[in-house]
Amino acid sequence: MFTRAVVHDGHTRRFTIGAAGTLGWELSVEEDGVVVEKVAYTDWHRVERALRAIADRISKLEAGGWRETQTV
Repeated sequence: MFTRAVVHDGHTRRFTIGAAGTLGWELSVEEDGVVVEKVAYTDWHRVERALRAIADRISKLEAGGWRETQTV
């Protein structure tokens, strides 16, 4: 559903939100391929807030020199 990744100085951060079956949706944050945050949501409005928070985090990373990369 949503995946964005940014890179800087050999490091990667990937943000993913996807369907989690009957559970709702799941947010996953990876740093250099290691999951450092995983949250499940059952309310779509919380997913929308999480998307805004991710966009803000990515904007701050990009302001610090991180650049978006192609996701696989």
